[in-house]
Amino acid sequence: MEKEAAELNAGFIKRMRSGRPLVRVKLAMSLDGRTALADGESRWITGAAAREDVQHWRARSSAVLTGVGTVLADDPRLDVRLPPPAPGGERRQPLRVVLDAQLRTPAEARLFEARGEVLIFTLIAAPDEPRAVGLTQRGARIESLPADGDRLSLPAVLERLGELEMNELLVEAGATLAGQLLQEGLIDELLLYVAPRFLGPAARPLVALPPPQQLEEASAYTLLGVQQFGEDLRLRLRPRMPVGG
Repeated sequence: MEKEAAELNAGFIKRMRSGRPLVRVKLAMSLDGRTALADGESRWITGAAAREDVQHWRARSSAVLTGVGTVLADDPRLDVRLPPPAPGGERRQPLRVVLDAQLRTPAEARLFEARGEVLIFTLIAAPDEPRAVGLTQRGARIESLPADGDRLSLPAVLERLGELEMNELLVEAGATLAGQLLQEGLIDELLLYVAPRFLGPAARPLVALPPPQQLEEASAYTLLGVQQFGEDLRLRLRPRMPVGG
């Protein structure tokens, strides 16, 4: 049962071999591959059953990661809101991680209302910078990481999370960050929820990627399984080529 054992411990094995967590990206889209209306409205593309399934993926993850753009647009909590596994107990909360190069996360963000730790990666190194002080007072831990141009280096982010012994990382982010992870070959698995509706060509796309010059250059994935939740489908996919070392 080597294959089954490896699947159960995929995050730990990935971290031991590469120093990085297993990266699982959750996305939700309409039948025409759109995530939100042109004005940004996206609640809710999928139904309650699909959203509850996401809660289970959060619960099994060591950390949940998003970008500051999602924090500003959607103000998510990113915590696990399932009942505790035992009566009278408390459910473990994953580390919530925000990529925020210029510390734009509002101190009043709903991230700070939930139990558990919030870690913000930034390019701003001064701990006494007023924005850093305000977020620290709200309970955030702030760390500075290397830059890749005007944004954070995603390999550096993953390596730091590996140092923090994060085995499985669930990414819940917008088209830009999801596209960057895809383009850099840093994704191990996709959880793609598909809702039976059309949003039209003016709606926002699933990921921001440069168009391939030829069809054979397009990213290809292996379908691991399909499961229905209410009226929605969840596709679980892995890249056909090895990723992330």
